[in-house]
Amino acid sequence: EVRIVESGGGLVQAGGSLKLSCATSGFNFDDYAIGWFRQAAGKEREGLVCFAHDGKTYPPNSPKGRFRVSADNATETKTFYLDMNNLRPEDTAVYYCAVEVGGVCLGTYDYLYDYWGQGTQVTVSS
Repeated sequence: EVRIVESGGGLVQAGGSLKLSCATSGFNFDDYAIGWFRQAAGKEREGLVCFAHDGKTYPPNSPKGRFRVSADNATETKTFYLDMNNLRPEDTAVYYCAVEVGGVCLGTYDYLYDYWGQGTQVTVSS
């Protein structure tokens, strides 16, 4: 069974930090990429970054500045992280991770991704 479980969201003051986790399991293929997205209330979902199985990101050398992606490739459960620093009220959104089968990071358009997590709410107060 494919499972994608996000966690780590919450309420934080402006200038604070959060680390989101995306735990994946149940995939029967070797290579896949993780995309991070967010959707603010009343807005379209926005692609932030794709993190490929070889550690490369798309767009290249992203994310820049306040966000950072990483991975913990444990044997059975691969967990991916999105570190967010110096958060701003405009970062308030539901954050999602998604899996791109193939793992080459074709882009950050949501139609490129095959499996999605349930999302985790991030709220930044001013």
